[in-house]
Amino acid sequence: MKNILVNRVAAGKKRKRILAHVAKLQKIAVDTNVLTDIEQIAVGGFSPLTGFMKKRNYVSVLKRSRLSDGTPWSIPVTFSVSEKDASGIKSGQQLLITSTQNEAVAVIFVEEKFVHEKAQRCEAVYGTANPDHPGVAAVDAMGDVLLGGEIILLNKPKLPFRDMIMDPHQTRKIFKKLGWKTICAFHTRNAVHRAHEYLQRCALEFVDGLFINPIVGQTKEGDFSPTLVLESYRLLIRHYYPKARVLLAPLNMKMAFAGPREALFHAIVRKNYGCTHIVIGRDHAGVKGYYDTYAAHKIFDNFTDLGIAPLRFNGPFYCKKCRAVATEKTCSHPQACRIQISGTKIRKMFGEGMTPPEEFMRPEISQWIKKQSRQKGNIFK
Repeated sequence: MKNILVNRVAAGKKRKRILAHVAKLQKIAVDTNVLTDIEQIAVGGFSPLTGFMKKRNYVSVLKRSRLSDGTPWSIPVTFSVSEKDASGIKSGQQLLITSTQNEAVAVIFVEEKFVHEKAQRCEAVYGTANPDHPGVAAVDAMGDVLLGGEIILLNKPKLPFRDMIMDPHQTRKIFKKLGWKTICAFHTRNAVHRAHEYLQRCALEFVDGLFINPIVGQTKEGDFSPTLVLESYRLLIRHYYPKARVLLAPLNMKMAFAGPREALFHAIVRKNYGCTHIVIGRDHAGVKGYYDTYAAHKIFDNFTDLGIAPLRFNGPFYCKKCRAVATEKTCSHPQACRIQISGTKIRKMFGEGMTPPEEFMRPEISQWIKKQSRQKGNIFK
């Protein structure tokens, strides 16, 4: 399945022509979550989307996790506004999208307006409408009207880690230059621990390269700060990985915590970045026990036309008998021998002033995090 990248970035004469008349357009300021969606659309991370979803695609995604033409797509990408703002917007109108600092970012060509059925969206995407779910809370906070239409990016928004962020055109060129034909993506929002290191090493055994692509957009309160996550990976790569076989770059995209649907979405996005495989672990993109432990594994059975292969791993643990990180597939010892390793457990340890044991995290990393905690006081979002 050929994967052609969208490019909605205005350049040269086209950009100058658009900029010459944007001062006349109605402005609408948006938050960072919308800005990151706009950038991903424009640079091809959300290919084949060329803008925010119109109703036909939106409904199709909710009902069957596919666009109306059958392309796999599991999370709606939408632009919401209040009823008050929507009342002054007509189909066919162009709007200038700005940051909250009034910086011109993009133009949207409004083709449709339609009601944002929030409860329906939440039940379809998250399997619940409970506002205790962070994804549901985020949808509840959105506007009641959705605007659908193509966008054109005028200026990349001022986002953190701009010097490290790569777009899909860049990563594909790098993979080609390195001679990588098989590339495994690793999605994370955690400082690296030994369980994740185990999964990455397993992947490296049979692909040409590993693309570590941590989320640095909106996650949730209590998660590690993105700066800390990225530095933990720099340390791991510096001390333990073959540098010619690993690429680290952050992904400025929000987390939805949609469990299996989001696992599928993460795969689609990483395919656009040039990956052929993606690690899908225990409770991928899950939160607060809303999803079955391996629901994110099962969803891929329904999408054999995805164009990227999931590497489905059972949850790693440290086995005291094996004296190694293992999974249920590689260890025969009883539960009493197994110590579960998770980002949640490690965050809790640091939050209580404890240092995770070496079986949980490399000492170079845990010591650096402890130092940051002493110096800066807060290592979490």
